[in-house]
Amino acid sequence: MDIQLLHQPDNAIAYVKLDAGDEIVAQAGAMIAMSGMINASTTLRKGKGGGIMGGLKRMLAGESLFLSVFRAPLPNSEIWFAPKLMGDLLLYDMQGEELVVQASSYLASGSNVDIDLGWQGFKSFFSGESIFWLSITGQGPLVVTSFGAVYEVDVDGEYTVDTGHIVAFEKTLSFTVGKANPSWIGSFLGGEGLVCRFSGKGKLYCQTHNPGSFGSTIGSRLPPVNG
Repeated sequence: MDIQLLHQPDNAIAYVKLDAGDEIVAQAGAMIAMSGMINASTTLRKGKGGGIMGGLKRMLAGESLFLSVFRAPLPNSEIWFAPKLMGDLLLYDMQGEELVVQASSYLASGSNVDIDLGWQGFKSFFSGESIFWLSITGQGPLVVTSFGAVYEVDVDGEYTVDTGHIVAFEKTLSFTVGKANPSWIGSFLGGEGLVCRFSGKGKLYCQTHNPGSFGSTIGSRLPPVNG
């Protein structure tokens, strides 16, 4: 299996070339084009993070109940995936470690990559973001999405990120949620709100735009729906 990320960072798309017998799993609705010989099916996914409970947990995290599975019976098969929002893609090679991914950022992965719901505690609730995050483990390629460009930070010590700009982070990092400004009034008047303070050693992936802030800005300018 070979995955190439094209048209980064504004309108990224994933081009996947499959050998005979290769299988790739994707978020429902992520596929935009594929070779005619590829077999496509819908599943709740067996194993860790699978079944009815796994699907319901993914729904709680903002993901689809179902996942799409694409299998290539012949070599040189190709398939294209794209995220729902304009932005970038990140290709991460899973090697048995755990990656924590923000809800709705999962796009596709190899068949040996497991997707489960990771509980990050009430600190995620107070951050104003999703209470739940996806816990990704296993072996193989993983493609996650961002709103705007995605950039990597090698954390060694402490690092602070606005809660709406987190895409994913390695589980070797821990985090707490707090104010960007020592004063609550100063923090919110400054437009920063709450931030995540990471500590430890590992990789952190951030996005340049905040989907929540973007939705609020655009939504206030849309005309009311009649009827």
